[in-house]
Amino acid sequence: MAKRIEQTTPKQDGYRMPGEYEPQEKVWMIWPERPDNWRDGGKPAQAAFTEVAKAISQFTPMNVVVSQQQFQNCRRQLPETITVFEMSNNDAWIRDCGPSFVINDQGELRANDWGFNAWGGLVDGLYFPWDQDDLIAQKICEIEQVDSYRTADFVLEGGSFHVDGEGTVLTTEMCLLSEGRNPQLSKAEIEQKLCEHLNCEKVLWLDDGIDPEETNGHVDDVACFVRPGEVACIYTEDQASPFYEAAQDAYKRLSQMTDAKGRQLKVHKICCPVENVTIKGEFKIDYVEGTMPREDGDICIASYMNFLITNNGVIVPQYGDKNDALALEQLEMIFPDKEVVGVNTVEIVYGGGNIHCITQQQPKR
Repeated sequence: MAKRIEQTTPKQDGYRMPGEYEPQEKVWMIWPERPDNWRDGGKPAQAAFTEVAKAISQFTPMNVVVSQQQFQNCRRQLPETITVFEMSNNDAWIRDCGPSFVINDQGELRANDWGFNAWGGLVDGLYFPWDQDDLIAQKICEIEQVDSYRTADFVLEGGSFHVDGEGTVLTTEMCLLSEGRNPQLSKAEIEQKLCEHLNCEKVLWLDDGIDPEETNGHVDDVACFVRPGEVACIYTEDQASPFYEAAQDAYKRLSQMTDAKGRQLKVHKICCPVENVTIKGEFKIDYVEGTMPREDGDICIASYMNFLITNNGVIVPQYGDKNDALALEQLEMIFPDKEVVGVNTVEIVYGGGNIHCITQQQPKR
């Protein structure tokens, strides 16, 4: 029986969030279908999600949740080795609305169930309502029979932070200090919340992300821990790149940072695409009031950083770009003991995210 814990925090109870590179039991996804976000009724996105799920399932068991209306379609498209659950949802970003799992030294599993308001609520959120997405974490905890810490008074998305599993959390001021999330809290109070719920001692703040319009600058497009004491960071010297300033600033900041254990961070550079991924021509999505439109010429947030580390594999975005192969080579150097697998994710980028955004790992108990 899964229960809600409201009087204590993971840190008080001896739980911590592991680094993404620690052993995983399974990975979760939500099936895309929202016609006001995914073009052509979501069919191209569903094909891309299927390829991502198949790539992950080479290394880690996969669970996919899907609406009642799409259950049969989803079940038919995914291999039998992938488990499918029917579950109401508003959209497919499980990194942000799903549970952030924590473990203790005895191998017991719990989860953080963050307040979710579609990246900014009524201030600058991307859709309304978001009530079914805000229930996803609780429902998954019920399935897994794990207790959860509900933070109804604290809005946070899983893509807005990374942890090293050893006391350090990485995030951006652009996102966590944005007006639509926790305006009642100071920066120091937000730090305290992060440290209590992720069991960390030190918060590393980058200034900006590269996605101000949609997620208010999630860190998972910019940088992540690849092992204790080491981070990867997007990097470009092309001043015409829309990501140039944020990438340069993040790289310089990280190069001067130390983690919770006092280690000077080793920073690995990950290239950016040579060409911008843009919305081209007529983009067939439903018009719904309150949902962000897609305009011809819009630059999409195509970052090679938005990969998933999962057991013996690293699943990496590809865009049909000249730098696709270079990004894979760079990650093979960073992860010599893992298989680096590229998946074309242009259709996922059109919807506003990427591989890390549509996945949520569950640690091995």
